[in-house]
Amino acid sequence: MSTKVNEALHELIKYLSKSEKRYFKIISSRHTIGDENNYILLFDYLDKQAVYDEEALFKFFEGEAFLNKFSVTKKRLYDHILNALDAFHATSSIDAQIYKMLHGAEILYNKSLYEQCRRQLRSAEKLALKHDKFNLLSEISHKQKMLVESTGTLDSDEVERILENDLLFHEKSLTYDKFWNLKSKLFVLLISKGISRTPSDLVQFKEIIDALLKTKKKHELYFDTDYLYNHIYSAYHFAIGEFAECYSYLLKNIDLFEDHPSVIEEQPNRYFSILTNAIFVSTRLNLHVESQALLRKLKEMPVKYTLTTNEDLQIKLFSSTNSVELTILTLKGELKEALKLIPIIEEGMRLYGDKITPNRKAFLNFKIATIYFIQGDMHAALKWINHIFNESNLDKQEDILSFSQLLNLLIHFEMKNEDLLPYALKSTQRFLKSRNRLYDFETIFLKFLNKITKTKDFFKQETLFEELYHEIAHLQEDHLQSVALEYFDFMCWAEAKIKHKPFQELIQLRYKSVK
Repeated sequence: MSTKVNEALHELIKYLSKSEKRYFKIISSRHTIGDENNYILLFDYLDKQAVYDEEALFKFFEGEAFLNKFSVTKKRLYDHILNALDAFHATSSIDAQIYKMLHGAEILYNKSLYEQCRRQLRSAEKLALKHDKFNLLSEISHKQKMLVESTGTLDSDEVERILENDLLFHEKSLTYDKFWNLKSKLFVLLISKGISRTPSDLVQFKEIIDALLKTKKKHELYFDTDYLYNHIYSAYHFAIGEFAECYSYLLKNIDLFEDHPSVIEEQPNRYFSILTNAIFVSTRLNLHVESQALLRKLKEMPVKYTLTTNEDLQIKLFSSTNSVELTILTLKGELKEALKLIPIIEEGMRLYGDKITPNRKAFLNFKIATIYFIQGDMHAALKWINHIFNESNLDKQEDILSFSQLLNLLIHFEMKNEDLLPYALKSTQRFLKSRNRLYDFETIFLKFLNKITKTKDFFKQETLFEELYHEIAHLQEDHLQSVALEYFDFMCWAEAKIKHKPFQELIQLRYKSVK
């Protein structure tokens, strides 16, 4: 009986914090008619419903007059909640404070209280300039023009001042828009393709950076564009496998945000993302002391800064922190500690469900599958890999899907699924070929599996493992091809087979030697 429209009210109520719900009830109690307020009654009932059920609602409120025009009641309650939220968050951010001032200025203007309106606009302008809110400065300027025309206080100096400001505001806003567009193009390419594996991939990423260089003018960079500039370059260098350069731009953005702590409190998601990316890249660079220090910063965020937590931030904290910790623990070979995180991750996935992006969810699934593989629990590894294959929204995420296919083959190989493996090999080859992802590593690896599944000779198998190890070692010298080893340490796995040692033991030895 319920529809998406019907569920919107229920969804909104479910997303309210305890303090927001309390504020709504205080506001609503001021409009009580008779003994009880229908808004509060309906609000409380919907708040208790785990899943929206309109049929049960009608049965519960049978005989109440507001059910006769229930669609109108729902719309009014929805608007009433939004009005309460607007009042509750009126000063929660710089943008909200400026919008409140603009609304006040508009009221004063309509009452012909022009001098008071001018003072209000001037306060809004000072606040916007202080915090680089150039998009809002254009709106302030528009209202100032209306005020000048109404009061007739127009002179040539004022006209020139307004024009100079307008041109400056528009130029800075336009630069931000161009940067944002380039950043978005870069991430569309990065999410779909992953790190560059061919010269043609490099060309596509380079074209975006060339466009950025044409756009950049140093005097136009204010906080948001400065952040985007560093963000674009960090993503670009990550995409082409230049992790040291990527890391340097991530550190620039960390410094930028830490120089503006009020921005961290207003935009915690951005700072949080920069930290998690920096941890991930520093780990790849074997900067273990630095990655641990950054991880401490990440965990201290809620204590060090006054953050307005919301579900989006909680989801990012859950997915990114666990991804980072799983990555670090896997590199160390500390499987016992990694396994302790899995029940926490399972509970988070149950709690947040589809609100976690498919890419984040797939990365967590892949990491957990890897941990079980290293431990030797192939049935558990297969279960987590299948979670990735069962995610329909991952179709465009070529990178994670491709490496999941390869890990899936390894799992079946270790499980000695000899009847299934030839079909799985052909299926993976078709998949990679259809996505144009049969790179050097993938070709070498598939050929190795094809050969080793066809021989029962122990010594021949030993030779094949040695050949695989040396071929992968040779590919490591080419950073375009060595990307394959970032997802899973195929080389260490081959070495474990050659030396007849546990995979986990060799990972631990490698970590200690690098450290």
